[in-house]
Amino acid sequence: MGAIAVLSLLLAATPLRAENDAEIRAASVSSGSASPAPSTRMILPRSAYPITRSEGLVEQPFGERVADPFRWLEADPGKDADVAKWITRQNALSADYLGNLPGRDHFAARIRSLFDYERYGLPRKAGSRYFYLRNAGLQNQSALWVRKGVNGEQRMLVDPNTWSADGSLALAQWEPSPSGRFLALAEQEAGSDWRTLRVVEVASGKMLDERLSWANDTEIAWIGDEGFLYSRFPEPKAGEDPRAPRFNKAVWYHRVGTGQSEDQQVFATPDHPEWSHKAQVSSDGRWAVIVSEVSTDKRNAVHLIQLEGRRGGVWKAMPLVPEITDHWRMVAGIGNKLWFLTDLGAPEFHLVSIDLARPKAGWKVVVPQRGNKLEGARMIGDRFLLSYLQDGQSVAVMTDSRGRPGKAITLNGIGTASGFGGRPGDPETFYQFSSFATPPAIYRMDLRTGAVTPFAEPKMTFDPADFEVEQRRFTSKDGTQVPMYVVRKRSAAKAGTALPTLLYGYGGFDISLTPGYSPVRMAWLEAGGAFALANIRGGGEFGRNWHKAGSGENKQNSFDDFIAAGEYLIREGIAAQGALAIQGASNGGLLVGAVVNQRPDLFAAANPDVGVMDMLRFDRFTSGRFWVDDYGRPDREADWRTLRAYSPYHNIVGGKSYPAILVTTADNDDRVVPAHSFKYVAALQAAQIGDRPHLLRVETRAGHGAGKPVDKVISSGADVLSFLAYWTGLHTEADAL
Repeated sequence: MGAIAVLSLLLAATPLRAENDAEIRAASVSSGSASPAPSTRMILPRSAYPITRSEGLVEQPFGERVADPFRWLEADPGKDADVAKWITRQNALSADYLGNLPGRDHFAARIRSLFDYERYGLPRKAGSRYFYLRNAGLQNQSALWVRKGVNGEQRMLVDPNTWSADGSLALAQWEPSPSGRFLALAEQEAGSDWRTLRVVEVASGKMLDERLSWANDTEIAWIGDEGFLYSRFPEPKAGEDPRAPRFNKAVWYHRVGTGQSEDQQVFATPDHPEWSHKAQVSSDGRWAVIVSEVSTDKRNAVHLIQLEGRRGGVWKAMPLVPEITDHWRMVAGIGNKLWFLTDLGAPEFHLVSIDLARPKAGWKVVVPQRGNKLEGARMIGDRFLLSYLQDGQSVAVMTDSRGRPGKAITLNGIGTASGFGGRPGDPETFYQFSSFATPPAIYRMDLRTGAVTPFAEPKMTFDPADFEVEQRRFTSKDGTQVPMYVVRKRSAAKAGTALPTLLYGYGGFDISLTPGYSPVRMAWLEAGGAFALANIRGGGEFGRNWHKAGSGENKQNSFDDFIAAGEYLIREGIAAQGALAIQGASNGGLLVGAVVNQRPDLFAAANPDVGVMDMLRFDRFTSGRFWVDDYGRPDREADWRTLRAYSPYHNIVGGKSYPAILVTTADNDDRVVPAHSFKYVAALQAAQIGDRPHLLRVETRAGHGAGKPVDKVISSGADVLSFLAYWTGLHTEADAL
C-alpha cells in the first residue's frame, strides 16, 4: 500500500490482519545470551488504543491531495477540552503499559544511583571570585556556588531547588559582572524557552527586585557593573496564541536597580522583523558586538557599538559584516582590534582579526583553515586556545598571540573537552573532560607553567575500564564514509557477542555530537546493552559541507546514513539480529520517525523524542520559522515535495509490521510544539502496521529538555529504557514476563 494513501485509510476501523499478528510474534529477538523473544502479552492491537477522532480534512497544495485528519490535535490543550482529554487517555494507557514492564523498577533504581554523585560545572572567574554550579547528587536542580580565590571557602549563592515545590523552576543561565559584584541569571519555568532575568548582589546573596520578562535565546553581556545587554521579544498582546511565531526581537540595556520599563532599546531592525539579535561585549568592555540571525542556520550579520564615551541613551551601531551570508563568532576584543571565527572562505573555519583603526586594511587571517573543523577559540592570557574536532573528537591546541601553533593538550582516550573559558590577561583556564563511560571532571590549567590540576573529579560507582569505546566508519548508500562510536562492555567486545543495541543520531542544524556521559545511557550499558552514536550528515562534525550534505534537498542523506549505521551494526555482529533500537531527540526525533517509515523491518523498537513530525506545517508554530534554512520552506513547491517525501506523519506505510514505538514529548515544549507528536501517534495508532505498541508519553510541566528536574529525568529514563529493553530482549535481573 502506498504511503500517500495511508492517511485516507485512517478513517477506516478494520481489524488487524492475522498475518500481521503472526509476523510480529514470529520475529525472534535474540542476543548473545540467547534471551527469549518478548512475550506476546505486551502486544497492543488497535482496539486497545483510546479512540481518536478522525476528520475528513484534505488539502491540495501544488496539485497533490494531502489528508490531515488529526489537525484538531494542534489546538492548545489549555483551551481545548477534547485535546486535553485525549492526552490524559494516552498518558493513562502508556503509564499502565510502562509500569508493567519487567526491568522498569531496576532501571529506575540504577539510574537514580548513577545520578547520585557530587558534580560540578565549569568555574567562571570575575574579579577575585569563582562561580560554578554544584549538585550534591540527587538535587532536582544544580545550585550556584561562589568562592573567593580558587581554593577559598565555598558558599551557596543561589539555590533554585527552593523556587518551586516540584523542581520545575530552573536556573537556565547566569553571568557575573566583570568585578564579580553582581550576577545576572535567567529563570526558566517548566522547561519553557522563555526566560525571566534577575540580578543578585553577590556579597549579600540578595536577589534584587527587578524582573525582566520575555527574554528568549539571549546572551547576558555586562557593561561594567552598571548594567547589561540582553535580547527579548515584545510583550504578547492579550489573547495572542502563545504558540504563534514571534518577530521583532531586539537588544535592550538594563541598568541594575531599575525596572524593566526603564530599559533602553539598543538595537532593532523594524524593516526586518524576522531578524533576531544577540549582544556580546568585548573583553576590555570597549565594544558591544551585535550578532543578527534570520534562522538556525549559522549565518549572521555583525554590527558594532562603541561603548567608550557613549552619552545618555544614544546607542549608535555601525555595520562590520552587513550581510547574513556567513558565520561570524567573536573571540576577543582589545582596543581597536577584534578577533572572530568565520567560515567565510574556509568551510572548516579560520581565525581572523581586524584593526578598527585601519578598517580599509580588511580582515587578516591569524590561524588558517586546517584539516579539522575549528569548533571554538578563546584568548586567554596572551595566547589563543583553539578547539578542533578531529573525527568528532575534541583536540585542543594552544597558540601564541600571532596564532603560531604551540602545545597540543593531550586528553586521555576518546572523549570531549569543553570549556577553556577566560579573558586576556588571565593566568589560568578551566576545562571539562568526559566520555561515554567517564562522568565530567573539571581541571585547572596554569597557562604560565602548563600544569594541569583537578578542580573537581567525580567519585564513580563503576569502573570505566570495564567498557570499551571504539570509533568506527561505515559506508553509506552513496559510498560516503561516516564515523560512528560504539560502546559496550569490554568482555562482550572481546568475546564478539552480539547484543541488544541502542543507536542514537541527530544529523541537523550544523550541531556536532561528541562523546559524553549520561547516567541513563550508562544504565543501558551496565545491563549488558551496546550503545552506538552515528555522526551522520547534516551535523556539524566536519564543517559546512558536511552540514549542507544532510540538509534541505539533501536531507535524505541523513536518513540513508542512519539506516546504513543500523545495517552495519547488525552485519558486524555488534547488534543482535532483531534487537536494534533507535533513539533521537528534536531533529533526531524527525530522523527516527523518517527511518522507521523507510525501513520498519530494520528496527525492533524506536523512541522519537520531542520530534518534528509534520514537515508540511512546522513553520507555523513558535520557533519553527527559524528552521527553514535547514529543512526548506513548505510554501515553495520544490521544498514542499522534498518535505512531503519524508515527513513522518505523512509517510506511515500501512500493511507493514512496524517496530515498537514510544513517542515522548512534553506539555510545555514551546520549541517543537507537542502537537507534532500528538498527530504522529494518532496516525500510528490508526494505521494497519502490526500489534507492537505505539504509545505516547507526555511529560507534564516540562519542555524541550533543558531545565528538566532530576526526578523527571530518572522517571522518563526508566520508562524509555525498560520499553526499549523489552522489545530488544535486553534482560536485567528482573524476571521476564
